[in-house]
Amino acid sequence: MWQSSPPGSIYDYIRVASFSIGPDGLIEQWSRRAAGLFGVAAREAVGKDPVEAFMPGELRRDGHRRIGEVLDGKEWTGLVPFRMPGEEAIHGLAEIYVMPSETATGERAAVCIVVDVRALRGIETDLAASQAIFGQSPFGFVLFGTDFTVLRANQRFATVFGGRADDHRGRTVHDYLAGPEADRLAATLSRVLATGESVTDLQLIGTAPGEPESRNWSMNLYRVHSGTGRPIGIAGLATDVTRRHIAAREAASARRNLALLNEASARIGNSLDLETTARELLDVAVPGFCDLASVDLYQALLTGEEAPPGSWSPLRQEAVGGSAELRRVAFASAVSDAMPDTAPGPVRDASQPRTPPGPPALGAVHRYPFNSPCAKALRTGHVEDVPGDDRGFVQSTFAVPMVAHDTVVGLVQFSRTKGSEPFGERDRALATELAARAAVCIDNARLYRREHERALILQRSLLPPGDPEAAGLDIACRYLPGNTATEVGGDWFDVIELPGHRTALVVGDVMGRGLRAAVAMGELRTAVRTLALLDLEPAEVLSALDEVARGLGTPGGSTSSDGIGGAQWPSRAAHKSREADLSEVYLATCIYAVYDPVTRRCTFANAGHLPPVVVEPGEPALLLDVPPGMPLGVGGEPFEEVEVELREGALLALYTDGLVESRDHPLDEGLEALRGALVAPAQPLEDVCDRVLSTLDTRHGEDDIALLMARIQGLPAEAVGDWRLPRELRSVGRARELARGQLLAWDLDDLVDTTELLVSELVTNALRYGEGEIRLRLLRDRTLVCEVWDAGLVQPRRRRARDTDEGGRGLQLVGLLSAAWGSRRTPRGKTVWFELALPDGRPAAERTVEELLSMF
Repeated sequence: MWQSSPPGSIYDYIRVASFSIGPDGLIEQWSRRAAGLFGVAAREAVGKDPVEAFMPGELRRDGHRRIGEVLDGKEWTGLVPFRMPGEEAIHGLAEIYVMPSETATGERAAVCIVVDVRALRGIETDLAASQAIFGQSPFGFVLFGTDFTVLRANQRFATVFGGRADDHRGRTVHDYLAGPEADRLAATLSRVLATGESVTDLQLIGTAPGEPESRNWSMNLYRVHSGTGRPIGIAGLATDVTRRHIAAREAASARRNLALLNEASARIGNSLDLETTARELLDVAVPGFCDLASVDLYQALLTGEEAPPGSWSPLRQEAVGGSAELRRVAFASAVSDAMPDTAPGPVRDASQPRTPPGPPALGAVHRYPFNSPCAKALRTGHVEDVPGDDRGFVQSTFAVPMVAHDTVVGLVQFSRTKGSEPFGERDRALATELAARAAVCIDNARLYRREHERALILQRSLLPPGDPEAAGLDIACRYLPGNTATEVGGDWFDVIELPGHRTALVVGDVMGRGLRAAVAMGELRTAVRTLALLDLEPAEVLSALDEVARGLGTPGGSTSSDGIGGAQWPSRAAHKSREADLSEVYLATCIYAVYDPVTRRCTFANAGHLPPVVVEPGEPALLLDVPPGMPLGVGGEPFEEVEVELREGALLALYTDGLVESRDHPLDEGLEALRGALVAPAQPLEDVCDRVLSTLDTRHGEDDIALLMARIQGLPAEAVGDWRLPRELRSVGRARELARGQLLAWDLDDLVDTTELLVSELVTNALRYGEGEIRLRLLRDRTLVCEVWDAGLVQPRRRRARDTDEGGRGLQLVGLLSAAWGSRRTPRGKTVWFELALPDGRPAAERTVEELLSMF
C-alpha cells in the first residue's frame, strides 16, 4: 500500500520503512523502503537478528529485552540508533514503532515501522523556516493554486488588502485589481504555471481598500513544485514601490526639465526675429512640456513704436482697463491644430463690449479683460493659474508673463489636456524659466530689429534717389539689403556729375555690419562726394578718402554714441580695445571711375575692391585688370590709375562681393558666373540687371548686394565744339565768333549773348593770367558747358572788387550769369568752365537790382 501511494503523498517527504519479525525473533519480511533506508537488500536481511545486525554493541542487550517484550504482546516506541551491517559507526537515528502480531498458526510475531528521524527534523526545520519567511516577511506573500485562487497569504498581504490572512483564501486576482491589470496578472500566472519560467519585477497598479490614490507594486512570481517535481501552484512576492515610483517620476521630471532647459538654450534665440523666436519657444514646449501653448506679444513691441520706458510694463496695464493690445504670434498643439485656447474671450477694443469666448486667431490683435488671469499675470509679472475650459478638454493652464530686464514683453500660456499629468510646482518653475529665456531673446530681437530698421533707413537715405542720369551714359542700378535675420551691411554706390559732362561712378563696401557700418558708409559716401566736387583725379580721391577713413577709425576722428567730444577713456587697455574695434569697423573697399563722354575714356582707381567687368559689342565679358590696391583705412600705399577707352555700346558693371561670393561658392566661381550672365549686353539695361540677379546664385540674405551698370553712349561729334586759339589779343574776338556760330548751329539763339559775354571773360583771364596755348570747348547735352583751357597752374579766384577798381569783376559776372562755374587742374595746366541751362521756352528771369549792384 505504501509503495503504491500516489505522487504528492506525505511519504514523498518523510523516509518510512517497514519489516516484520517472526516468532523466533528473526527478520521475516523486509520491505523495499527498508532496503532503501538501511542500504541492505532483502536477501541479506531476512533471517537475521535485527538487534545484532543494526544496533551498536552497547545497546544490544536492551534491544533483545525489548524484542522479547514485544513478542510477549507489548507495543514499543522509541528512538534507536542504527548502523549499517559490518560497520561500527552509527549512521542514523530511527524512530521505531513495534506492534505485536500473530502468524496464521497463532504464534506471536511483530511488525516494525521505522521513520528516519533526520528526515522528520529536516521537514520540521523547513516548516519553521517557511513559516518564518511566510509569516514574518515585511513583503506581501501569496500562494496561488493551480486554479489561480489564493491558497495562502501572509499577514503583510492582509494588512494591505484588509481582513485576516485566512480571509483571502479562495480569492482571485480580480478581487484585488481592476480589469486590465487583473487580466494582465492572470495571464502572467498562467504563463508561469505553464512554462515554469519565473517573472521578476512585474509592475502592477491598483488601489488598496479605503485609499483614493493608486499604488504601485512590484511582483515576483515563480512556480512551486512537490517533492516529485509536480507543479502545485505559483508563489508571489509583492513589494509596494509607490514611493519609488514617485521618486522615479520626480527624478524623471527633473531630468526632463533639465533636458528641456538645455534644449531651450540650444533652440531658442537662434533667430533675431520676434515671431521666429516665439515659435522656437513653442517647438521646445510642445509636446515635451505641455499639450497646447500660445504666445502673445505687445503690439507696440512688434510695430517698433518708440514708446516711453515702461509703456508696456506691468505697472501701466491698469491704465488701459485691462491689458494693452497684444498680438497672437504663435500657437502650437500636440493634440489638434484646431484645439480651443484656454484663455477667456479677448476684448478687441476697450470701448467695445467683450466678444464671445474664444481664442484669438493667429495674428489677431486683442486685449485681455481686466479681471482675467492673463491680464493679472501681465500686471503683476507672476504666473497665474487659468481655469479649465467649459468643455472639459483642458485640465490645467499656466499664464506666464514674459519678463526681460524687469519689463513684460508678452504672455505665454502652457496647457495640459485631460489625460495628461496636471501641472505641479516644479512645472511652474520650469514654465517661468522657459518664458524668461524666451523673453530675453525676444527683447534682444526687438532691440536688434530697432537698430536694423534704423540702419536700413540710414543706408537707403544715403543711396542715390531714383534712377541716376549722366551725360553719355545709360545707367541702371540695384541695391538688395540683407534679410531681417542678418545685420545691415555697408555697401553703397553713387553716380556723381562732374564738370565737362563727365561722370564719377563709385561702388564701395564697408567691412563690418550693423548700424555702425551704415554710419561709416554714410560718412565715406559724403567724403567721396565732397572730394569728387574738387574734381581730383581718381587716385587722388582714393588717397584722400583713405585719410578720411583712417581718421574715422580712431577715437578722435569721429563722434561715437559711446562717448562725447573729448571725453577721456577709462583706461589705456580700454583705449586700445576701442581703437582696434573702430579701426576694424571703418575699413572699406572702393572703386572709383571717371568717365568722359567726349573721349569715351574711363579712368579707374581701386582700393581693394573687386575688378570691374566690361562687355563690348560682340565680345565676351572681361574683368578689367585694375590694380586692387589696399583697402581704405589701411594707409601707407599709393593708388594706381588705369585709363580704358570704351567702344560705343559697351557695358560697364561695378558691384560688391555679395553678388559673386558666398559661403558655398568661392569668389572665382562667382566671377565666372557673372561673366556668363552678361551675354546679351544689347538688351535694355534694366533687363540685364534683372537677369544677372536671377541667374547668379547670390544666396540672397547672407550679404547686401550693390550693382551699378552703365552703357557707354558718348557724346556725338556734332554736340562738341573744340578749337585752339593762339595766345594773342585777337583770340578774344575769335572766341566770341566761334561760340556764336556754334550756338546758332545748335539753335540756341537765346544763349548767344550770355555765352559770348562769359567766353570773352574767360579767354581774357586766360590771356592775362594763364600760359601757353588757349583751348575753347563747347559741349551740348542736358546743359551747355563752356571750357577754356590753358597751361597756367594758377587757379582763378573770385574776389569782390572795390568801388575804385576798373576790373576784377569778371568772375563775379560769370558766377551771376551761369548756372555753375569752376576750375580744375589738368595734366598740362587748368580748365575754367561755366554751365548754362538749355532754354525751355519760358522767358529768362530778370536780374534783380541787388544782383546787378553786387558786381560794383
